Amino acid sequence: MVAELERRYPPTWAQEWDRVGLVLGEPTTPVRRIAFVVDVVPETVAEALDAGADLIVAHHPLLLRGVSSVAPTTWKGRIVHRLIRADVALYVAHTNADTAAPGVSDALAARFGLTGLRPLQPPDPGSPAAGSGRGIGRIGELPRPMTLDELTRHAAAVLPPTAWGVRAAGDPGRQIRTLAVSGGSGDSFLAGATAAGVDAYLTSDLRHHPAGEHLAADGPALLDAAHWATERPWLDDVAAHLRAAFGVETLVSDLPTDPWTGHAASPTAAPDPGSTRQPHAAPDDKEPRP
Repeated sequence: MVAELERRYPPTWAQEWDRVGLVLGEPTTPVRRIAFVVDVVPETVAEALDAGADLIVAHHPLLLRGVSSVAPTTWKGRIVHRLIRADVALYVAHTNADTAAPGVSDALAARFGLTGLRPLQPPDPGSPAAGSGRGIGRIGELPRPMTLDELTRHAAAVLPPTAWGVRAAGDPGRQIRTLAVSGGSGDSFLAGATAAGVDAYLTSDLRHHPAGEHLAADGPALLDAAHWATERPWLDDVAAHLRAAFGVETLVSDLPTDPWTGHAASPTAAPDPGSTRQPHAAPDDKEPRP
């Protein structure tokens, strides 16, 4: 199982700062049931153990930064102890799965029916991951043009539901034909989206100043979705692959691990008559999403 995961998502494709691969478990232990999660947190671990999983495949590392102890006095330490006692292995595919083709952003692009996919940020020449359409993010063409307002509502409908929902920045009536997507935190690729000439860019964790400066420089419209929601679609892909390859049982977690649990939209304000700036779209602001 580990060999197949590392064939599909080679650890050498991960960023230098990342921590991927087998975290817990004996490589030779038989695996009959696998749980797939974005985040290794107490709730997803409990779900996996209740389902009788032998292995958890996670996107985000449990132990990203160096630690000197995994004592059960912290929640991460308790997870490590609980998994060891239950003889459950843990495997992480993070930025190597982001870079892979198919990878995290391919699964995200599929939710929008994008065609003609190409990487938003290809690997550096000479990188182990270079070539074959690999790289961070994807750029493609929508099945039909939409206004930014329509696309924002569409995104909220096709992505896994969260309290965060989807925010948009730009003229709500702007016509969107080409869309760049990047699962997870993506404001470091704003310049790449501009250079690619796309009409809009969907990612998560966009910050105030980078987003504002991007729009002031006439960059593509922006859609900001919940981090978990942009990476959850990949779980279906990797689960289907391992199920077909090994005949194992699979459980894909739909527990939202996005930290935000509530949302209340501000009352719609009339635009300032003296301002030339377009109001932002307010996606699905009648009720907070579950």
